[in-house]
Amino acid sequence: MESRWMLLLRFQHVFFFFVFTLITFFTENYFLDTPELIWSVILNVVFNIGIYYLVYYYLVPHFYLSNKYPQFILCALICFLVSSLFRILWEPAVFTMDFSKEGYHVGFLYNIYIAQGIVILVASFLGITKDKFLIEQDVIDLGEQKEQLYLDLLKSKLNPHFLLNTLNNIYANSFIPSVKTSDSILQLSKLLQYIIYDSGKEKISVAQELLSIKSLAGLYQLKYNNQLDISFVIQDEPVLEEMEIPPSVFLTLFENALKHSAIGLEQGSFIQLSCTIEGQKLIFETINSIKENHQIPVEVGYQGLGNEAIIHILEKYYLGRYEFISEPVDSNRYKTVLKINWNG
Repeated sequence: MESRWMLLLRFQHVFFFFVFTLITFFTENYFLDTPELIWSVILNVVFNIGIYYLVYYYLVPHFYLSNKYPQFILCALICFLVSSLFRILWEPAVFTMDFSKEGYHVGFLYNIYIAQGIVILVASFLGITKDKFLIEQDVIDLGEQKEQLYLDLLKSKLNPHFLLNTLNNIYANSFIPSVKTSDSILQLSKLLQYIIYDSGKEKISVAQELLSIKSLAGLYQLKYNNQLDISFVIQDEPVLEEMEIPPSVFLTLFENALKHSAIGLEQGSFIQLSCTIEGQKLIFETINSIKENHQIPVEVGYQGLGNEAIIHILEKYYLGRYEFISEPVDSNRYKTVLKINWNG
């Protein structure tokens, strides 16, 4: 738990005992004179600190939070009766108390019962609320960890087999020096730099994300001798240098397009990618061909963890500020559009 919450909890304890000390002082004032009054207040506060922490740190965690409510009530009642009886017996025995006025005996008993009841009730209430708060914090932390796992999953989505195959291709071509080999190494270097360094950041510039997409597309082009129909339309590139997004969001959408377009495997397959700014909205769009004999339900869209993880990340960073569409245009084309309202 964060230090500010620990500080708040400590303040609650200190504030309660400050108030309790004042109450004890003014109630005991009817029966004792100074300096016995001061000693009585000190001893009562020390005694009740023990009762308070017994309830707060033992009874609440061991009984109430374990759903042993009858045992908790019984133990709290025993604490109340024992502490009250102890004070009733030892205070008149230790201090010279004035019970000369009518009703002072009854008032003395009422004061003790009320004080001990307050101590136990407040300790129970604060102990229960503290642990409920800790449980809620754990739930929040687990939610954040889940979101981080989705993000980590996205960062690791680049197919290691594809990278391995690319290295094998570079190795095979390296026996005959060519521009293709040099370009392959350069594109792979850029992509590995993104994987190792940029994907570990919370956010990177849109321009960096697009550069990684171009590197991935470049490797595919080199693998298929630059015969692939992959087109890019990117506007306002200087502005995209300033904008930041979580890494791998756009890259994953592009990978989905590569996966489902059958590009390089079927004639007529293509991918069209655009990244533009319209007013206050950043718009990323891919349109790709669909594999032959591969039907995608209109109401569902691409299946798989990629889109689900993207939506979780968008919910975390752009809640209420994004629009995500993933649907077929017709029987041969599929469209994915992500719009982010940059200024809320």
